[in-house]
Amino acid sequence: MSKRKSSAILMALIVILMFSVISFGRIQVPVAGAASDYEELQLFTDVLTIIRRSYVEEVPTKDLIYGAIDGMLASLDPHSGFMSPEIYKEMKVDTRGEFGGLGIEISLRDDVLTIVAPIEDTPASRAGLQSGDFILKIEDEYTKDMEIMEAVRLMRGEPGSEVTITIMRDAFDKPQPFILEREIIKVKSVKSRILEEGFGYARLTQFQEHSADDLGKALEALRRENDGALKGLVLDLRNNPGGLLDQAVDVTDLFIDSGLIVYTQGREDDAQMEFSASQGGTEPNYPIVVLINGGSASASEIVAGALQDHGRAVVMGTRSFGKGSVQTIIPLTDESGLRLTTAKYYTPNGTSIQAKGIVPDIEVLPSEVRAVDERNHFREKDLKNHFGTEGKESEPPADAPVHLDEETSSDFQLMRALDLLKGWMIFQGIDSTQAA
Repeated sequence: MSKRKSSAILMALIVILMFSVISFGRIQVPVAGAASDYEELQLFTDVLTIIRRSYVEEVPTKDLIYGAIDGMLASLDPHSGFMSPEIYKEMKVDTRGEFGGLGIEISLRDDVLTIVAPIEDTPASRAGLQSGDFILKIEDEYTKDMEIMEAVRLMRGEPGSEVTITIMRDAFDKPQPFILEREIIKVKSVKSRILEEGFGYARLTQFQEHSADDLGKALEALRRENDGALKGLVLDLRNNPGGLLDQAVDVTDLFIDSGLIVYTQGREDDAQMEFSASQGGTEPNYPIVVLINGGSASASEIVAGALQDHGRAVVMGTRSFGKGSVQTIIPLTDESGLRLTTAKYYTPNGTSIQAKGIVPDIEVLPSEVRAVDERNHFREKDLKNHFGTEGKESEPPADAPVHLDEETSSDFQLMRALDLLKGWMIFQGIDSTQAA
């Protein structure tokens, strides 16, 4: 086969590759402006030909094509990217809640590799990595201009092996190295417990394939522990980096029985979607406080925004991450894949979360909680010749809290959420008394 014929075939293949947009199982070839686009592609084919002919070492054509696709997607936005067959396989495992690595969700913020949130009970969280930390180096490789997928590849590896990542955060005078041991990450997406009698707590660490079902079961168990009913619930979405869109919709649907949950807008018809609540399986109408922070992203923001817009919950904490875009995972013929931003999502009231985040109804900054021993406080009864007590002595309410566990009492934001729920119940009692 002549070089000219070979070059022509190669160019045709590249043109098909560059112009084929795979979307939900269809291949669409643009028509408008096609002639000028073909002319632009001549530059690409020229460079490819020069590299294959003149580069100091022979490079497989597949590597060049992969590199071109990777660079093309990297030029779009921080969340679009090309996944080699190995990384695409790992990504599919991620959504099932078990994978090998360190346990962090990462993103690009101002072109700097940034931790969105460490996943609970993983090497990253145990080492003290935090939302907002900048990853400057992975082993000896600087992350400047590094793509997210490449960073993922470097941080993953055999369980038991170690990797050193260099972190910078506002509280550091200089970058600090963290040595982490890789392990199989098994993420339990829902954790729940009783805070006080009648008041439940449910934490979603991320949105996986069965998160909504697992949350529904957890809420049912909490109700059983409280004679079939809850007085209130704290739904904790702090440091939840997101996950599957359908699970965010189903989680929200547990708490509202009608109305819009989220809608998306994109260029294609398939990207124009609306998701609404259904009547079946809705939780009783107990008060809810949703906790968020800067590590709450994507699916977490969909849930918080929908419950806030519907007036179903009070959102408390700090402003969320602000990821308001939808990524579609598109499989390719060689078992590689595209992670392509295809739409932006909006809360029921039409608010875009992109780069803004969910603003809490009540801002509560994290703070250290210290117990105060009141036994040594000086009171009226300690004064010499004080008057005795007359009339009825005030008594604590029948449902006065027992001593809170250390996990709850040391979490300032959680304590404020519980206080709000209890205050809510007190005011309801006042209103019912006045009405009588």
